[in-house]
Amino acid sequence: MKLEKLFLEKTGNAPVFLARAPGRVNLLGEHVDYNDGIVLPVALEQEVKLVAAPAREGIVNLYALDLQEQVSLRLVDLDIKVDIDGKPLPEWAYYPAGTAWSLWRAGLHISGLSVVYTSSVPIGAGLSSSAAVEMGFAVLWQAAGGWKLDRLELARLCQKAENEYVGVACGLMDQFASACGVAGHALFFDTRSLRWQPEPLPEGYAIVIADSGVRRRLSGSEYNERRASCVEAVDILKEHGLKITALRDVSPVEFAAYSNILPPMVRKRAEHVVKEIARVETAISALRRSDARAFGALMFSGHASLRDLYAVSTPELDALVEIARQLPGCQGARLTGAGFGGCTVNLVKESDLEGFITELPRRYLKQTGRQAKVYRTEAAPGASAILL
Repeated sequence: MKLEKLFLEKTGNAPVFLARAPGRVNLLGEHVDYNDGIVLPVALEQEVKLVAAPAREGIVNLYALDLQEQVSLRLVDLDIKVDIDGKPLPEWAYYPAGTAWSLWRAGLHISGLSVVYTSSVPIGAGLSSSAAVEMGFAVLWQAAGGWKLDRLELARLCQKAENEYVGVACGLMDQFASACGVAGHALFFDTRSLRWQPEPLPEGYAIVIADSGVRRRLSGSEYNERRASCVEAVDILKEHGLKITALRDVSPVEFAAYSNILPPMVRKRAEHVVKEIARVETAISALRRSDARAFGALMFSGHASLRDLYAVSTPELDALVEIARQLPGCQGARLTGAGFGGCTVNLVKESDLEGFITELPRRYLKQTGRQAKVYRTEAAPGASAILL
Protein backbone atom coordinates (compact mmCIF):
# COMPACT_ATOMS: atom_id res chain seq x y z
CA MET A 1 0.00 0.00 0.00
CA LYS A 2 1.31 3.44 -0.87
CA LEU A 3 2.57 5.55 2.00
CA GLU A 4 0.20 8.36 1.06
CA LYS A 5 -2.81 6.04 1.43
CA LEU A 6 -1.58 4.80 4.78
CA PHE A 7 -1.19 8.40 5.92
CA LEU A 8 -4.81 9.09 4.98
CA GLU A 9 -5.93 6.03 6.94
CA LYS A 10 -3.91 7.01 10.00
CA THR A 11 -4.72 10.71 10.13
CA GLY A 12 -7.85 11.25 8.05
CA ASN A 13 -6.00 13.84 5.95
CA ALA A 14 -3.99 13.83 2.74
CA PRO A 15 -0.22 14.30 3.16
CA VAL A 16 1.37 17.57 2.08
CA PHE A 17 5.08 16.69 2.18
CA LEU A 18 7.13 13.76 0.97
CA ALA A 19 10.71 13.30 2.21
CA ARG A 20 13.42 10.67 1.85
CA ALA A 21 16.87 10.13 3.32
CA PRO A 22 19.32 7.34 2.49
CA GLY A 23 21.27 5.07 4.76
CA ARG A 24 24.99 4.77 4.17
CA VAL A 25 27.69 2.17 3.87
CA ASN A 26 31.27 3.08 4.64
CA LEU A 27 33.79 1.65 2.20
CA LEU A 28 36.84 2.65 4.26
CA GLY A 29 37.67 4.85 7.24
CA GLU A 30 35.96 3.13 10.17
CA HIS A 31 36.01 4.71 13.62
CA VAL A 32 38.10 7.63 12.35
CA ASP A 33 35.43 10.30 11.92
CA TYR A 34 35.52 11.16 15.64
CA ASN A 35 39.32 11.35 15.36
CA ASP A 36 39.25 14.14 12.74
CA GLY A 37 40.05 11.56 10.04
CA ILE A 38 39.00 11.09 6.42
CA VAL A 39 36.32 8.65 5.34
CA LEU A 40 34.82 7.13 2.20
CA PRO A 41 31.10 6.51 2.68
CA VAL A 42 28.43 5.89 0.05
CA ALA A 43 24.77 6.94 0.38
CA LEU A 44 22.56 3.91 -0.27
CA GLU A 45 19.40 3.33 -2.26
CA GLN A 46 17.97 1.87 0.97
CA GLU A 47 16.24 4.82 2.60
CA VAL A 48 13.72 6.26 5.02
CA LYS A 49 10.52 7.58 3.40
CA LEU A 50 8.25 10.02 5.19
CA VAL A 51 4.93 11.64 4.39
CA ALA A 52 3.57 14.45 6.52
CA ALA A 53 1.01 17.20 6.93
CA PRO A 54 0.66 20.10 9.35
CA ALA A 55 -0.76 19.15 12.76
CA ARG A 56 -2.11 21.15 15.67
CA GLU A 57 0.39 23.87 16.57
CA GLY A 58 3.18 22.55 18.75
CA ILE A 59 2.13 18.90 18.44
CA VAL A 60 4.05 16.16 16.63
CA ASN A 61 2.30 12.88 15.85
CA LEU A 62 4.67 10.07 14.88
CA TYR A 63 3.61 6.84 13.19
CA ALA A 64 6.50 4.35 12.76
CA LEU A 65 5.05 1.83 10.34
CA ASP A 66 7.83 -0.74 10.59
CA LEU A 67 7.46 -0.91 14.37
CA GLN A 68 3.67 -0.59 14.27
CA GLU A 69 3.97 2.05 16.97
CA GLN A 70 2.88 5.63 17.35
CA VAL A 71 3.35 8.46 19.81
CA SER A 72 2.40 12.12 20.11
CA LEU A 73 4.49 14.78 21.82
CA ARG A 74 4.54 18.49 22.49
CA LEU A 75 7.43 20.53 21.14
CA VAL A 76 7.61 22.38 24.47
CA ASP A 77 8.32 19.04 26.18
CA LEU A 78 11.29 18.08 24.03
CA ASP A 79 13.79 18.78 26.83
CA ILE A 80 12.12 16.39 29.27
CA LYS A 81 11.56 13.59 26.71
CA VAL A 82 7.95 12.79 27.50
CA ASP A 83 4.93 12.13 25.30
CA ILE A 84 1.70 14.10 25.28
CA ASP A 85 0.48 12.15 28.34
CA GLY A 86 3.64 12.79 30.32
CA LYS A 87 5.00 9.25 29.85
CA PRO A 88 8.66 8.69 28.87
CA LEU A 89 9.23 8.72 25.12
CA PRO A 90 9.90 5.30 23.59
CA GLU A 91 13.50 4.90 22.47
CA TRP A 92 12.63 4.88 18.75
CA ALA A 93 11.06 8.34 19.12
CA TYR A 94 14.31 9.85 20.42
CA TYR A 95 15.60 10.21 16.83
CA PRO A 96 12.80 12.43 15.42
CA ALA A 97 12.35 14.18 18.78
CA GLY A 98 16.09 14.78 19.05
CA THR A 99 16.16 16.22 15.53
CA ALA A 100 13.36 18.62 16.44
CA TRP A 101 15.18 19.53 19.67
CA SER A 102 18.43 20.27 17.81
CA LEU A 103 16.75 22.35 15.10
CA TRP A 104 14.71 24.25 17.72
CA ARG A 105 17.82 25.05 19.76
CA ALA A 106 19.48 26.34 16.58
CA GLY A 107 16.70 28.92 16.27
CA LEU A 108 14.98 27.27 13.30
CA HIS A 109 11.20 27.24 13.04
CA ILE A 110 9.74 23.81 13.85
CA SER A 111 6.05 23.32 13.25
CA GLY A 112 3.58 20.73 14.44
CA LEU A 113 3.41 17.78 12.05
CA SER A 114 1.79 14.42 11.64
CA VAL A 115 4.33 12.05 10.10
CA VAL A 116 4.04 8.49 8.82
CA TYR A 117 7.36 6.90 7.95
CA THR A 118 8.94 3.64 6.92
CA SER A 119 12.47 2.50 6.20
CA SER A 120 14.22 -0.01 3.96
CA VAL A 121 17.45 0.59 5.92
CA PRO A 122 17.76 -2.38 8.30
CA ILE A 123 17.91 -1.35 11.96
CA GLY A 124 21.07 -2.21 13.87
CA ALA A 125 22.90 -3.39 10.75
CA GLY A 126 25.60 -0.72 10.65
CA LEU A 127 23.99 1.09 7.69
CA SER A 128 23.05 4.23 9.65
CA SER A 129 19.32 3.74 9.97
CA SER A 130 19.30 6.31 12.78
CA ALA A 131 21.08 8.98 10.71
CA ALA A 132 18.63 8.36 7.86
CA VAL A 133 15.70 8.96 10.22
CA GLU A 134 17.30 12.13 11.57
CA MET A 135 18.05 13.52 8.11
CA GLY A 136 14.61 12.57 6.84
CA PHE A 137 12.93 14.53 9.62
CA ALA A 138 15.40 17.41 9.22
CA VAL A 139 14.61 17.96 5.53
CA LEU A 140 10.92 17.47 6.30
CA TRP A 141 10.92 20.25 8.90
CA GLN A 142 13.01 22.36 6.54
CA ALA A 143 10.36 21.98 3.82
CA ALA A 144 7.56 22.70 6.27
CA GLY A 145 9.35 25.72 7.78
CA GLY A 146 10.51 27.20 4.50
CA TRP A 147 13.96 28.02 5.86
CA LYS A 148 17.26 27.42 4.09
CA LEU A 149 20.34 25.79 5.54
CA ASP A 150 23.51 24.34 4.05
CA ARG A 151 23.28 20.54 3.88
CA LEU A 152 26.46 20.08 5.86
CA GLU A 153 25.17 22.32 8.64
CA LEU A 154 21.90 20.38 8.65
CA ALA A 155 23.92 17.18 9.03
CA ARG A 156 25.79 18.72 11.98
CA LEU A 157 22.52 19.54 13.72
CA CYS A 158 21.41 15.93 13.24
CA GLN A 159 24.72 14.75 14.68
CA LYS A 160 24.09 17.01 17.68
CA ALA A 161 20.71 15.30 18.13
CA GLU A 162 22.36 11.88 18.24
CA ASN A 163 25.22 13.01 20.49
CA GLU A 164 23.31 15.08 23.02
CA TYR A 165 19.71 13.84 22.85
CA VAL A 166 20.03 10.15 22.01
CA GLY A 167 23.34 9.82 23.83
CA VAL A 168 25.53 8.17 21.19
CA ALA A 169 28.92 9.81 20.65
CA CYS A 170 28.94 9.35 16.86
CA GLY A 171 31.02 11.39 14.46
CA LEU A 172 29.60 13.36 11.54
CA MET A 173 30.09 10.79 8.77
CA ASP A 174 26.69 9.09 8.91
CA GLN A 175 24.60 12.24 8.80
CA PHE A 176 26.93 13.79 6.21
CA ALA A 177 26.57 10.84 3.84
CA SER A 178 22.78 10.82 4.18
CA ALA A 179 22.65 14.58 3.54
CA CYS A 180 25.19 14.89 0.72
CA GLY A 181 25.11 11.59 -1.20
CA VAL A 182 25.88 11.62 -4.94
CA ALA A 183 24.53 8.92 -7.25
CA GLY A 184 27.23 6.55 -8.54
CA HIS A 185 29.94 7.97 -6.27
CA ALA A 186 31.71 7.43 -3.00
CA LEU A 187 32.17 10.56 -0.89
CA PHE A 188 35.64 11.69 0.15
CA PHE A 189 35.00 13.55 3.41
CA ASP A 190 37.58 15.24 5.61
CA THR A 191 35.89 15.35 9.01
CA ARG A 192 38.26 18.05 10.26
CA SER A 193 38.07 20.64 7.47
CA LEU A 194 34.61 19.42 6.35
CA ARG A 195 35.94 19.50 2.79
CA TRP A 196 34.37 16.85 0.63
CA GLN A 197 34.04 15.73 -2.96
CA PRO A 198 32.49 12.82 -4.84
CA GLU A 199 34.81 10.10 -6.13
CA PRO A 200 33.62 7.80 -8.96
CA LEU A 201 33.33 4.13 -8.09
CA PRO A 202 35.30 1.64 -10.23
CA GLU A 203 33.51 0.70 -13.45
CA GLY A 204 32.49 -2.92 -13.79
CA TYR A 205 32.21 -3.45 -10.03
CA ALA A 206 29.23 -3.56 -7.69
CA ILE A 207 28.79 -2.80 -4.01
CA VAL A 208 27.26 -5.78 -2.21
CA ILE A 209 25.91 -5.72 1.34
CA ALA A 210 25.94 -8.92 3.40
CA ASP A 211 23.81 -8.73 6.55
CA SER A 212 25.13 -11.13 9.20
CA GLY A 213 21.78 -11.26 11.00
CA VAL A 214 23.52 -10.25 14.25
CA ARG A 215 22.02 -7.10 15.73
CA ARG A 216 23.38 -4.72 18.32
CA ARG A 217 22.13 -1.63 20.10
CA LEU A 218 24.73 1.00 19.45
CA SER A 219 24.09 3.05 22.59
CA GLY A 220 24.51 -0.10 24.67
CA SER A 221 27.68 -1.23 22.88
CA GLU A 222 31.30 -0.49 23.62
CA TYR A 223 31.36 2.31 21.02
CA ASN A 224 31.74 5.06 23.59
CA GLU A 225 34.58 3.16 25.31
CA ARG A 226 36.51 3.03 22.04
CA ARG A 227 36.12 6.76 21.61
CA ALA A 228 37.38 7.37 25.15
CA SER A 229 40.49 5.27 24.39
CA CYS A 230 41.28 7.52 21.44
CA VAL A 231 41.01 10.62 23.61
CA GLU A 232 43.30 9.00 26.19
CA ALA A 233 45.89 8.21 23.50
CA VAL A 234 45.93 11.83 22.34
CA ASP A 235 46.31 13.12 25.91
CA ILE A 236 49.26 10.81 26.62
CA LEU A 237 51.00 11.60 23.32
CA LYS A 238 50.61 15.32 23.98
CA GLU A 239 52.13 14.89 27.44
CA HIS A 240 55.17 13.39 25.74
CA GLY A 241 55.68 16.34 23.41
CA LEU A 242 53.65 15.58 20.28
CA LYS A 243 51.88 18.72 19.08
CA ILE A 244 48.57 17.14 18.14
CA THR A 245 44.87 17.72 18.70
CA ALA A 246 43.60 14.34 17.41
CA LEU A 247 44.94 11.00 16.22
CA ARG A 248 44.56 12.44 12.70
CA ASP A 249 47.77 14.36 13.40
CA VAL A 250 49.86 11.24 14.08
CA SER A 251 51.60 9.64 11.10
CA PRO A 252 52.24 5.88 11.03
CA VAL A 253 55.98 6.59 11.45
CA GLU A 254 55.40 8.82 14.50
CA PHE A 255 53.08 6.22 15.97
CA ALA A 256 55.75 3.54 15.61
CA ALA A 257 58.18 5.80 17.46
CA TYR A 258 55.86 6.72 20.34
CA SER A 259 53.43 3.81 20.67
CA ASN A 260 55.40 2.12 23.46
CA ILE A 261 54.38 4.87 25.89
CA LEU A 262 50.69 3.99 25.54
CA PRO A 263 48.92 1.40 27.70
CA PRO A 264 48.52 -1.84 25.69
CA MET A 265 44.76 -1.54 25.07
CA VAL A 266 44.92 2.16 24.24
CA ARG A 267 47.86 1.47 21.91
CA LYS A 268 45.84 -1.08 19.93
CA ARG A 269 42.87 1.27 19.53
CA ALA A 270 45.09 4.17 18.45
CA GLU A 271 47.08 1.99 16.03
CA HIS A 272 43.88 1.10 14.19
CA VAL A 273 42.89 4.75 13.82
CA VAL A 274 46.30 5.98 12.65
CA LYS A 275 46.70 3.21 10.07
CA GLU A 276 43.08 3.35 8.94
CA ILE A 277 43.43 7.03 8.06
CA ALA A 278 46.54 6.15 6.03
CA ARG A 279 44.54 3.40 4.30
CA VAL A 280 41.88 5.91 3.24
CA GLU A 281 44.52 8.22 1.76
CA THR A 282 45.90 5.32 -0.29
CA ALA A 283 42.39 4.19 -1.26
CA ILE A 284 41.48 7.59 -2.70
CA SER A 285 44.46 7.32 -5.02
CA ALA A 286 43.33 3.81 -6.02
CA LEU A 287 39.82 5.07 -6.80
CA ARG A 288 41.14 7.90 -8.95
CA ARG A 289 43.08 5.47 -11.09
CA SER A 290 40.20 2.96 -11.00
CA ASP A 291 42.35 0.29 -9.35
CA ALA A 292 39.70 -1.97 -7.84
CA ARG A 293 42.21 -4.62 -6.80
CA ALA A 294 44.28 -2.20 -4.72
CA PHE A 295 41.14 -0.69 -3.22
CA GLY A 296 39.83 -4.13 -2.30
CA ALA A 297 43.11 -5.12 -0.64
CA LEU A 298 42.77 -2.07 1.60
CA MET A 299 39.24 -3.19 2.53
CA PHE A 300 40.55 -6.60 3.64
CA SER A 301 43.34 -4.92 5.59
CA GLY A 302 40.86 -2.58 7.26
CA HIS A 303 38.75 -5.50 8.40
CA ALA A 304 41.74 -7.25 9.95
CA SER A 305 42.53 -4.05 11.87
CA LEU A 306 38.95 -3.68 13.10
CA ARG A 307 39.02 -7.32 14.20
CA ASP A 308 42.44 -7.47 15.84
CA LEU A 309 43.15 -3.91 17.05
CA TYR A 310 39.79 -2.20 17.54
CA ALA A 311 38.02 -5.44 18.54
CA VAL A 312 34.64 -4.53 17.07
CA SER A 313 34.13 -7.53 14.81
CA THR A 314 32.20 -10.73 15.55
CA PRO A 315 32.71 -14.35 14.49
CA GLU A 316 29.85 -13.94 12.03
CA LEU A 317 31.33 -10.85 10.39
CA ASP A 318 34.71 -12.55 10.21
CA ALA A 319 33.09 -15.56 8.54
CA LEU A 320 31.40 -13.38 5.92
CA VAL A 321 34.69 -11.66 5.07
CA GLU A 322 36.69 -14.89 4.84
CA ILE A 323 34.05 -16.63 2.72
CA ALA A 324 33.85 -13.59 0.42
CA ARG A 325 37.64 -13.61 0.05
CA GLN A 326 37.42 -17.11 -1.44
CA LEU A 327 34.67 -16.34 -3.97
CA PRO A 328 35.37 -15.42 -7.62
CA GLY A 329 35.16 -11.72 -8.37
CA CYS A 330 35.42 -10.43 -4.81
CA GLN A 331 38.10 -7.74 -4.67
CA GLY A 332 37.54 -6.66 -1.08
CA ALA A 333 35.33 -7.15 1.98
CA ARG A 334 35.13 -5.71 5.47
CA LEU A 335 32.70 -5.02 8.27
CA THR A 336 31.00 -1.67 7.94
CA GLY A 337 29.60 0.61 10.60
CA ALA A 338 30.47 0.59 14.30
CA GLY A 339 30.73 -3.18 14.41
CA PHE A 340 29.51 -5.50 17.19
CA GLY A 341 27.23 -7.04 14.55
CA GLY A 342 25.54 -5.79 11.41
CA CYS A 343 26.88 -6.02 7.87
CA THR A 344 29.89 -6.42 5.67
CA VAL A 345 30.46 -4.44 2.48
CA ASN A 346 31.95 -6.17 -0.55
CA LEU A 347 33.41 -4.96 -3.85
CA VAL A 348 32.51 -7.54 -6.50
CA LYS A 349 33.01 -7.80 -10.25
CA GLU A 350 29.74 -7.36 -12.12
CA SER A 351 30.47 -10.51 -14.14
CA ASP A 352 30.65 -12.59 -10.93
CA LEU A 353 27.84 -10.85 -9.08
CA GLU A 354 25.11 -13.47 -9.46
CA GLY A 355 27.32 -16.30 -8.24
CA PHE A 356 28.60 -14.22 -5.32
CA ILE A 357 25.10 -13.29 -4.13
CA THR A 358 24.05 -16.95 -4.30
CA GLU A 359 27.15 -18.59 -2.85
CA LEU A 360 28.00 -16.25 0.05
CA PRO A 361 24.80 -16.88 2.06
CA ARG A 362 24.89 -20.61 1.26
CA ARG A 363 28.39 -21.05 2.67
CA TYR A 364 27.64 -18.71 5.59
CA LEU A 365 24.61 -20.78 6.58
CA LYS A 366 26.65 -23.97 6.39
CA GLN A 367 29.45 -22.50 8.52
CA THR A 368 27.46 -20.56 11.14
CA GLY A 369 23.90 -21.87 11.02
CA ARG A 370 22.71 -18.30 10.38
CA GLN A 371 20.84 -16.78 7.47
CA ALA A 372 22.57 -13.85 5.73
CA LYS A 373 20.73 -11.41 3.52
CA VAL A 374 23.03 -10.53 0.60
CA TYR A 375 22.11 -7.89 -1.95
CA ARG A 376 23.55 -5.39 -4.37
CA THR A 377 23.11 -1.72 -3.64
CA GLU A 378 23.66 1.51 -5.57
CA ALA A 379 25.22 4.82 -4.57
CA ALA A 380 22.25 7.19 -4.19
CA PRO A 381 21.65 10.94 -3.90
CA GLY A 382 21.30 12.63 -0.52
CA ALA A 383 18.17 13.50 1.46
CA SER A 384 15.39 15.56 -0.11
CA ALA A 385 11.84 16.75 0.52
CA ILE A 386 9.10 17.99 -1.78
CA LEU A 387 5.59 19.37 -1.63
CA LEU A 388 3.00 16.89 -2.87
